[in-house]
Amino acid sequence: MSLERVKTYLKKYNKEAEIIEFNESTATVEEAARTLNVTNGEIAKTLSFSLTDKYILIVTAGDYKIDNKKYKEKFGQKAQMISREEVEKIIGHDVGGVCPFGINEGIEVYLDESLKKYDYIYPACGTSNSAIKLTVEELYNISNATEFIDVCKVIE
Repeated sequence: MSLERVKTYLKKYNKEAEIIEFNESTATVEEAARTLNVTNGEIAKTLSFSLTDKYILIVTAGDYKIDNKKYKEKFGQKAQMISREEVEKIIGHDVGGVCPFGINEGIEVYLDESLKKYDYIYPACGTSNSAIKLTVEELYNISNATEFIDVCKVIE
């Protein structure tokens, strides 16, 4: 269901045929990087958060994580991820396949500045064994991102 939803969404951008499906899991950054033969940083990791009055997605490079101080400065509250049990219902995709394409209405998408250091990045496409190769500019346009933000730091 999620993959079909993403394909329908990406069809508006003539990108649906570029989705790559795998026999093995690409649910984690490490699995995706190994399967795609790229660095962890080139995997576009999509994180789901709950704010007081809305839900948001933050897409970041796979070798970065949320910096709680920067997040609070940007959004005015502590980072609170959506629970694993609620992600699919709220966002429209299950954990491991969350992406900014074909999501439920009312979800704002933000891209972290960390993505800009890569020529190409690989976000999931709604399932734990799919991805698509995009430039950061393509991701920004296709995801209808609100803006680029700086709320992450390198994973040490």
